[in-house]
Amino acid sequence: MKERLLVVGGKYYLMFVIGINTGLRVSDVLNLTVGDVRGKTHVTISEKKTGKRKRFMINEKLRAEIDTYIAGADDLFFLVKSRKGMNRPVNRCQAYKVLNDAAKSLGIAEVGTHTMRKTFGYWHYKQHKDVAILQDIFNHSSPSITLRYIGIDDDVKDSTLRDFFL
Repeated sequence: MKERLLVVGGKYYLMFVIGINTGLRVSDVLNLTVGDVRGKTHVTISEKKTGKRKRFMINEKLRAEIDTYIAGADDLFFLVKSRKGMNRPVNRCQAYKVLNDAAKSLGIAEVGTHTMRKTFGYWHYKQHKDVAILQDIFNHSSPSITLRYIGIDDDVKDSTLRDFFL
């Protein structure tokens, strides 16, 4: 998916990489400016959906991807800048279209903008097995909501039924 998005455009690749590595909603990724992320290890935003303050880390690997893309860019520019207007972010519909088209070209079905956030959650949980931290990252009210959100409930149910036969 990353390779396909690089072909489509660097800004979409960066949107995807930030999305799957931070767990941010696409609306929050699209609203990031170069100045928001330049030289920072942590970024604090006001979530567009909830209005709540959210702090997230930019680790070294993500930093390298961002730095490559923003080299020489003005701090006021949006990271995922639209071609329409002087300095506006790509809108959610365009982000969805690009992600969905890239996925379809790879034979992957049912990909949307929220897939990035869920991908982050699924792999973070698989790696760390700590639903409490993930619940906090996502700002969910209960662990069961977080597990259902990232599809772990389905995986667990399926694994218990895979070899079950009476």
